[in-house]
Amino acid sequence: MKIKASTAGLVALLAAAFAANVQADINVGVTLSATGPAASLGIPEKNTVALLPTTIAGQKVNYIVLDDASDTTTAVKNTRKLIAENKVDVIIGSTITPNSLAMIDVVAEAGTPMIAMAASARIIEPMDAKRYWVFKTPQNDAQMATAIVEHMTNNNVRTVAYIGFADAYGEGWWNEFSKIAEVRKIQIVANERFNRADTSVTGQVLKILATKADAVLIGGAGTPAALPQKSLKEKGYKGIMYQTHGVANADFLRVCAKDCEGTFLPAGPVLVAAQLPDANPIKKAALEYVGKYEAAYGKGSVSTFGAHAWDASKLLANAVPEALKKAQPGTPEFRQALRDGLEKTRNLTAAHGVFNMSPQDHLGFDQRARVMVKVEGGSWKLVQ
Repeated sequence: MKIKASTAGLVALLAAAFAANVQADINVGVTLSATGPAASLGIPEKNTVALLPTTIAGQKVNYIVLDDASDTTTAVKNTRKLIAENKVDVIIGSTITPNSLAMIDVVAEAGTPMIAMAASARIIEPMDAKRYWVFKTPQNDAQMATAIVEHMTNNNVRTVAYIGFADAYGEGWWNEFSKIAEVRKIQIVANERFNRADTSVTGQVLKILATKADAVLIGGAGTPAALPQKSLKEKGYKGIMYQTHGVANADFLRVCAKDCEGTFLPAGPVLVAAQLPDANPIKKAALEYVGKYEAAYGKGSVSTFGAHAWDASKLLANAVPEALKKAQPGTPEFRQALRDGLEKTRNLTAAHGVFNMSPQDHLGFDQRARVMVKVEGGSWKLVQ
């Protein structure tokens, strides 16, 4: 009986030791807007997820992708499901600002790191106990608004009208742009709003036309942002048109068509990767993403939005190896270690810029993460 007991004990010890050395898979939950008004942003993100590595530091990675249909309530439900049912170690998403803002409470409560693919600085600022868990890959609206105002001042724009989404994205852009414009002595003569699903903005456009503004800034994203511009052009507006980096994809160009000619916008360098000077430190990383995406989906198919998902993967690939030294996937300790690793990201060159994060800055981009582009001949042209 003693021999049998000893043998059984040895087997149990060996089994425990083997189990300790076998790590669980890393589960990455993704919620994005593959349908609904933001589909032109979410589809390239979903396409990009299919290109992401299935192993990091020798560890298998599973991606669980859900569509939130550009809806805030669905984004929150998806986040809860990914955390409670799929036991994910990290959340990537969502595509748009309102959804991403709504997800913050859920990930903070669960102690699960989140990498947003939406632009508003409010997603990570001001830093607090909840945003402690949240990071993001798109350039802040404040950073891009500065680029627009600089371009306006360099082109003698004295008055500007604003029309933006009637949601957190449009409001965030208004707040950032209006502050910077005031400092630079640019007079804002109109502040209008429209919904992503609207089919007419005639009333707002007539008010803007009455101001005779030198320029118009449209604070929208994706194909819905084409509506005000097409309406303004139809009614004879001749001033300078500006859009945000929320329209930097081929679907916007297709929908806006000839009415987009001459439009200026700030964008991530990946949008014009091939046009960047060879000395630009981001060019190589941006071209890597462009090459992989276009090999899978066709020449000219790349957009800045898919690159936000690509950069999220770059952040994970940088943070996971250290996190694995501290804990196993599927545990609170691993999620904490992964969060800490993301925050310690330094000098990581990706498709949109160079990440240098800190406890106060969960984006970490500098001015290398933006360029000004112009719509010319139905495509994007780098403005030198």
